[in-house]
Amino acid sequence: MRIAVSEAKAQLTELVRRAESGEEIILTRHGAPAVRLTPVRPLPDAAETRAARLKDLQRRAAAKALPGPSAARSQDFLYGDDGLPE
Repeated sequence: MRIAVSEAKAQLTELVRRAESGEEIILTRHGAPAVRLTPVRPLPDAAETRAARLKDLQRRAAAKALPGPSAARSQDFLYGDDGLPE
């Protein structure tokens, strides 16, 4: 639907309802298209987005990890049998 800005002023509430329902509303100025009314899509929840990104990062990091010596035993040579530093 095309409607002049001057006419749209009186019908703005109805035009917004129609745009929200999916109808394309174009406001014209001197017969030329000037503005399109479209519904706003809700933004994703920041916490959910952050959690999804962290989960994806952990998954990709696990796929790249190389097997190696256990970190729990990697520094054993620094300590004696009594558990004290040598």
